Amino acid sequence: MAEARPDDPRARFGLAVEYLSAGRTEEGVDALRSYLEIAEDEGNAWGRLAAALAELGRHDEARAAWRRGIEVSLAHGHPTMAEEFRTALEELDG
Repeated sequence: MAEARPDDPRARFGLAVEYLSAGRTEEGVDALRSYLEIAEDEGNAWGRLAAALAELGRHDEARAAWRRGIEVSLAHGHPTMAEEFRTALEELDG
């Protein structure tokens, strides 16, 4: 579906979620980045991206994604999501 409609952000997000669910984390990261290039995300994809990057041990990239997720979620009126991302960021930093 994502190949047939490359400009459809929902298809790209769905593909990313499927990759992550299947344990194909690197492909999930690539699909999330692709989604974020074309979509106005409210935070969810940034959190998924950050978690996937942390799982891969790419902590600097994960921190950046969580920080962006905090900004975006607050801008869209999702303070609870922003707080979840702050907590995850703190846990990553130990």
